[in-house]
Amino acid sequence: MNRVLGQVVTKSQIAEISWKESGVPVATRFDDPYFSLDDGLAETRHVFLSGNDLPARFAPGFHIAELGFGTGLNMLATYLSWRDAGLPTGVRFTSFEAFPMTADDIAKALEGFPEAQAVSAPFLAAWAGGARAFDLDGFGVDVIEGDARLTLTGWCEKADAWFLDGFSPAKNPELWGDDLLMQVGAHTAPNGTFATYTAAGFVRRALDVAGFAVERSPGFGRKRHMSRGTLRP
Repeated sequence: MNRVLGQVVTKSQIAEISWKESGVPVATRFDDPYFSLDDGLAETRHVFLSGNDLPARFAPGFHIAELGFGTGLNMLATYLSWRDAGLPTGVRFTSFEAFPMTADDIAKALEGFPEAQAVSAPFLAAWAGGARAFDLDGFGVDVIEGDARLTLTGWCEKADAWFLDGFSPAKNPELWGDDLLMQVGAHTAPNGTFATYTAAGFVRRALDVAGFAVERSPGFGRKRHMSRGTLRP
């Protein structure tokens, strides 16, 4: 997640974590959990994979981008989906993260998701060793550290699908600001899509201005609605 209220983050800082009794990690800077209290893996599959019509859209060279790497759960869920889809070549996952978690905290967070945990060892080994770009059986991962409002502007690529997974807009509204979401639109390939768990009106309006045809759809768990959309021609 890529923002401290009232200041720009120019260098990544280690995430400060507290833990609920259920094992869900909470970002103390934002007093917000990293994933659904109901089932984080199921939430990822509902919001970010299904919300971007994945795995059906996987094709050679397909590129996913994400705001907010967090525990890496979205990445691992995408890896599992990609693997089940037959491992199309050249699929990449790029994530923007200002407050990286330690490998130990990530490993603890993944204990609640045996399916993701079972394939996490290569990722955790790379992460613990300081690598932020690594390959998982041909699934390329690149985590770009720092404030996304700075790092995304200088990114030279475009994504076919965006996972917008910052902390709650109510607690971290700057990550959902007009300028950043405009950059998301500018870094989206033709016919590219986005999905996010929030249906906040100001977020949907900003994404519309950024060039997406935005729709509200059923949310996961306790959330009535989420948002998804496709870049207009």
